[in-house]
Amino acid sequence: MESGFVEHVLPNGLRIVCEVMPRVRSAAVGFLARTGSRHEARHEHGVSHFLEHMCFKGTPTRDWRAINVGFDELGSIYNAFTSKEHTVYYGWVPAERLSPQVELLADMMRPALPKDDFETDRNVILEEIPMAADSFDHHVWNALHEILFANHSLAHEVLGEHETNYHARRYSAGNVMLLAAGNLDPQALFVDAGRCCGDWKKTPANGAAGHRASSPKPPGRGASCKQLNQFKQQTILEIFSSVPQSSPWAETIEVFTALFGGLNSRCYWNVVQKGVCTQAGAAWLAYEDFGAIALFANGEPDKAEEMLAAVRQQAREVVESGFRPDEVQRVKNRRRTQLALEAESPRTRLMQLIDDIETQGRPRTSDAHLAAVEAVTPQRIAEYLKAYPITGEGLLLSCGPRAWP
Repeated sequence: MESGFVEHVLPNGLRIVCEVMPRVRSAAVGFLARTGSRHEARHEHGVSHFLEHMCFKGTPTRDWRAINVGFDELGSIYNAFTSKEHTVYYGWVPAERLSPQVELLADMMRPALPKDDFETDRNVILEEIPMAADSFDHHVWNALHEILFANHSLAHEVLGEHETNYHARRYSAGNVMLLAAGNLDPQALFVDAGRCCGDWKKTPANGAAGHRASSPKPPGRGASCKQLNQFKQQTILEIFSSVPQSSPWAETIEVFTALFGGLNSRCYWNVVQKGVCTQAGAAWLAYEDFGAIALFANGEPDKAEEMLAAVRQQAREVVESGFRPDEVQRVKNRRRTQLALEAESPRTRLMQLIDDIETQGRPRTSDAHLAAVEAVTPQRIAEYLKAYPITGEGLLLSCGPRAWP
């Protein structure tokens, strides 16, 4: 069978997208539920992550042991994760075991939600919360969202605090997708999907009822401090407006962040290697309707002013003088190698399909990804930085033991 994308929609609205990779011996399949912490009302805080746990706890036909043993019997490499905007369940198996893997995952998507397990899993999640609280990066990430998205559901922490059942409206056929990549027969996959998911409730695509917050506001100006006395390091971030994840600028921004703060980058040689801090660079924070660039540095608390000045200096230099063609080419060369390796892994291609569907609304081939990389030039980066400046006064955030600024 030739490689390529094949799509199908079940009568109940469940969309199926698969990529045929005939030269590999395995296949990966997953369900993408368009539900995450941003879709939760205040009284539902944490329910998306809670549901992810409960889907492993049993269905009307399997208990928790049968689910977990079932994955092992298939030889599956499997997992699930919840983010701000979606929840994913997947398994990666030898090609001949794809059908039973689809059936197992589909069954999990209709959990029994046994009351006896509610308290157990709530305690598991409550254990994860203090574990996350030991992570400095976790505190910085949460502080960033609290400042940027005050009074908006994107500020909700994925781990959450309480359990609520909103499974019926968020896991309906129109709000879930089935995706697969690997050595597979699309028609056989569609038959399996119809058999396993055809009786799911019919709903309009992306039309699940429930909470949906308005788009967040762009970052403003000013300064905030999140004092964390239990840590020894300080992170400073200066945040500027950018574009959402679906923007045509996406690959340009990825190249820019690598040039500014990645391996052999401007910040690496001119800030980190000069002993100003241990890390420095730029990060793109992007959601379906929001984008921001955060310039950051991490180091000793008493060097906060020096770190901020050093990162600002690098930002001014790249805006005024740009990047050299050889710098851009080196990043593109690394991206080529990365894409070549990813193109050979069904699990990685599955994750790329999920990302493309979420950000572009359609799947993209590895060649299309490569073409987007090849289109990035020093001039293109300069055009982006002119349209979305990273100099001047941004929104300053400091996290660490020092009460600064």
